[in-house]
Amino acid sequence: MFDRPATGESAILVQLDFNNGDYAERLDEFKLLATSAGAAPKGIISGKRSRPDSATYAGKGKVTEIGEAARLHDADVILFNHELSPAQQRNLERALERRVIDRTGLILDIFALRARSHEGKLQVELAQLQYLATRLVRGWTHLERQKGGIGLRGPGETQLETDRRLLGKRVSLLKERLTQFVRQRTVRRRSRTRGDVLSVSLVGYTNAGKSTLFNALTKAGAYAADQLFATLDTTTRRLYIADAGQVVISDTVGFIRDLPHSLVAAFRATLEETTQADLLLHVVDSASPDRDQQMHAVAEVLGEIGAGAVPQIVVWNKIDATAASAGVERDEHGKLARIRVSARTGAGLELLRESLAEIAREHTTHADAA
Repeated sequence: MFDRPATGESAILVQLDFNNGDYAERLDEFKLLATSAGAAPKGIISGKRSRPDSATYAGKGKVTEIGEAARLHDADVILFNHELSPAQQRNLERALERRVIDRTGLILDIFALRARSHEGKLQVELAQLQYLATRLVRGWTHLERQKGGIGLRGPGETQLETDRRLLGKRVSLLKERLTQFVRQRTVRRRSRTRGDVLSVSLVGYTNAGKSTLFNALTKAGAYAADQLFATLDTTTRRLYIADAGQVVISDTVGFIRDLPHSLVAAFRATLEETTQADLLLHVVDSASPDRDQQMHAVAEVLGEIGAGAVPQIVVWNKIDATAASAGVERDEHGKLARIRVSARTGAGLELLRESLAEIAREHTTHADAA
C-alpha cells in the first residue's frame, strides 16, 4: 500500500507565509519531510497571507498558480505544509485535478513507511483511520444510494454510512489490541524497575541524533539515519555504568513542530516510557539554526503527554559541526543542566556517562532513604 515509485512521485510543495518569523526553517523542514515520504519536489509555491482562505486555504489566485506549476512539471501530487480542513482539501483536489496532501497526512504517511514493529504499525493505522474519518464527510456523495441509478437504487446504507461503520469497527479493534500492548509493557516495566534501577528516556526533535547517541551508549545497533522519523519503535536496553551499576535507557520517537494530535494520541502508549522515566535526556541538534524553536516544540509535546514535570537534562549534540568543546554545565544550584557531546565522534560521551552515574547514585540514595 505504501510502495513508492523508484524515482519518487513528482510533487509541488506549497508553503504560505503568515508572518510567523520562521518561514525559511519551516520550508527546509518541509522539503525534508517531502523527500522522507518519497516525493521528488519539482517546484515550490509560496506567498504571503494574513489568514488562510476558508474555501481553498491558499486563495483563488494562488490555486491558479499551483495548477500552472503542476501542469508544467506534470506533478503527481500537491503537498501543503499546512493543516487543511476536509472541505479545503476536497476543493483543492477538484480545482487542481490532483491529489492534495496536507502536513498531517504527509507525516502520517512517513510514519506508515517507518513503522517496523507490529505495535508501531497498529499505532500508525489507528492514527490514519482517525484522520480519514474526518475526511469522509460528504466525500462519497456520488455513491449514495438515495441518488438512484443502476445498482444504487433501493433501501440500505449509503456508502458513506457503510464506510463510517466499518472504519469505526476497525478503530475499536486497533484500540483493543493496543491496550493489550500497554498491559504487556507495564508488566515488563515493573520487572525492570524492581530494585530501583534508574530509568532514562531519550527525547528530542526528530533527527537530533537520539538513536546515534543511544547506539553509542548501549551498542544496541538501533536504526539511525539522517532522515526524519528514522525511529518509531521504542527500544530499551540496560546500560552498566561504573560506580553506579545498571541504568535502563530507552530511545523514543522524535517529535516535530505541529505534531498531529492524532499521532500523539495513537503513540501515547509507546510514549509512556517517557512519562514513567526518572530522567529525560533532551537531545538537541546544537548545529541547527532552528534549535530554540525545536526545543520549544519538544517541550509542548512533553507537556501534552504528561511528561512535562519529569526531571530533564539537555544533551547538546553534534558539537563536531559547531566546533564547540565537550563539557558539562550546571545551574546555580550545582545541578546538572547541559552536557555538550558528539554522538557521532564520541566526544563528551564519557562526561555523559559520569553524569548518569552521578544521577543514578542520587536515585539509589533517595530510594534507600524511602
